[in-house]
Amino acid sequence: MKVPGKAEVAVAIKTLKPGYSEKQRQDFLSEASIMGQFSHPNIIRLEGDHDTEIPSYQLLGMLRGIAAGMKYLSDMNYVHRDLAARNVLVNSNLECKVSDFGLSRILEDDAEGTYTTRGGKIPIRWTAPEAIEYRKFTSASDVWSFGIVMWEVMKAINEAYRLPAPMECPSAIYQLMLQCWQHDRSKRPRFSDIVNILDKLLQSPESLKIIADFDPRVSIRLPSTSGCDNTMFRSVPEWLESIKMSQYNESFTRAGITTMEHVLALRHEDIRNIGVRLPGHMKRIAYSILGLKDETSSLSVFAV
Repeated sequence: MKVPGKAEVAVAIKTLKPGYSEKQRQDFLSEASIMGQFSHPNIIRLEGDHDTEIPSYQLLGMLRGIAAGMKYLSDMNYVHRDLAARNVLVNSNLECKVSDFGLSRILEDDAEGTYTTRGGKIPIRWTAPEAIEYRKFTSASDVWSFGIVMWEVMKAINEAYRLPAPMECPSAIYQLMLQCWQHDRSKRPRFSDIVNILDKLLQSPESLKIIADFDPRVSIRLPSTSGCDNTMFRSVPEWLESIKMSQYNESFTRAGITTMEHVLALRHEDIRNIGVRLPGHMKRIAYSILGLKDETSSLSVFAV
């Protein structure tokens, strides 16, 4: 491998075989994400282009592109109904293009600009309260979804009614997320407002230097913190498997962490004492534990 400014490096290239399944692709990417955290002379190291190290200013430009696309749809009287990071395509220049219009509907037949559905699945984690409760979709419900997309772009996919600011998220961007999550849909900004706000931030890069407060004590319910019926995991191994941390099964057992009640009582230092040393693994386990906690216990001290 030849990298400008660096010595040539001998590498082994691992690829998926033709005809791979979606699960195999996800497992392949999961393995890469694990390898990317290792740095030791006797452990295979992943060589890459640091794709995740995109500056806030560039992420802001990507968000602006998504907002501009949604403004166009809104001006055309269309509601997307399924706006999420998974439905945004990105080209080699990091230009974002909104896609997947399977749930899109035109609003011209309704004086209030709403579309009401009577059935079908709803992407709950990205959907506005009024759309979940009354199945009423508007451009304002798309704005709610855009707020979630902003969070996804700045951090990762998590589930919550109001998500806390991602770590290292500029305060101005988090404030815009909160505006998108106004319960009263009439108070949410329009996509034209969002585009204008993002344009102003792009013209003032210094505004991105102020980082939003991050409170790790806030409960974040991850998609994988409960079973498919929203019940708590039945065993520690089942929970660890769901967050792809099964390699720590024996470590948890040796430490006497054999029930989910024991897991909920863990603190940051306890996780380290169990034998979890890699920062990425510690964060994944810590965030999952936070997600398992009930709201009544979400303010317990848990410094990450």
